[in-house]
Amino acid sequence: MSIRVMLVDDHALMREGIKQLLEFDGSIDIIEEAKDGEECLQKLENCNPQVLLLDIIMPKMDGIEVLEEIKRKKINVKVLILTVHNEIEYLLKAINMGVDGYILKDSESTELKKAIETVVSGESYIQPKLIPSLSAQDEAKGKIEDLTSRELEILIHVANGSLNKEIAKKLDISEQTVKNHMSRIFKKIGVCDRTQAAVFALKNDITRIS
Repeated sequence: MSIRVMLVDDHALMREGIKQLLEFDGSIDIIEEAKDGEECLQKLENCNPQVLLLDIIMPKMDGIEVLEEIKRKKINVKVLILTVHNEIEYLLKAINMGVDGYILKDSESTELKKAIETVVSGESYIQPKLIPSLSAQDEAKGKIEDLTSRELEILIHVANGSLNKEIAKKLDISEQTVKNHMSRIFKKIGVCDRTQAAVFALKNDITRIS
């Protein structure tokens, strides 16, 4: 029996191409299509796909918002995100919301079919080429957790462009104390200078004091 898939993408040519590729050998059946997030949720009420093949960037409601609504309503469908975006932020958001799979549009059709079959079987599928990004994110998280609250505070000021003298004044500590903290920060996050430290902070969204 073929796997029932609903395809959601705002580009008609993309939908047509994916449909032809997936239905070629008869193992997958595209039972419904939608061009945006709102239409997806409306049509999802009247069809019963096993897998929702979902783009991220779409009009009206994006894929992350659709995923959030599906989880909120507890709709019984496996969600596989198919996107051009390999940014770690999108991947992490989707994983944190409980997505079943995440794959890029530059994948081979055989890999896409494998991803669909994997999520239908109840397992998750993250495209292997994206795994190093997750590993790097976990490593960065560990480094951030190793910082003291004062070091984290100073790193945030560095990310916002403050010089040592300015940081010292804001925190009411000596400039030498700031320098000592900076040396420990560099060592803990594995950088050599304040520019690299600022880039690390920005990449990991460490830009404001909570």
